[in-house]
Amino acid sequence: MNRKYRLTNSSDFQRVRHTGKSFAHPLAILLASANNLPISRFGFTTGKALGSAVRRNRAKRLLREAIREHVAAIEPGWDIVVIARPMIMESSWSEILLAITNLIQRAGLFGK
Repeated sequence: MNRKYRLTNSSDFQRVRHTGKSFAHPLAILLASANNLPISRFGFTTGKALGSAVRRNRAKRLLREAIREHVAAIEPGWDIVVIARPMIMESSWSEILLAITNLIQRAGLFGK
């Protein structure tokens, strides 16, 4: 994902976590907060409950790829944080893609 579309500062992650609206799914949690920018930015995180660093990084790669398929359709002006849940490691790619699509729809982030 291009650097301009990424959340990189921990202060941005904390702002989204505190002011954003959250949407949960058994595979992931999506937090969204308006950013007043002409683009939407994305951040990905995992907890230690997922296991080793290898498993956590794989979960983030899967989430990043699932979001990348929807970036063009997502309305600009949002900061979005996606948090992986442990069940993601046992899920197929189609289940992950469906989960992310469902979360984006429920959050109302698809452009008109």
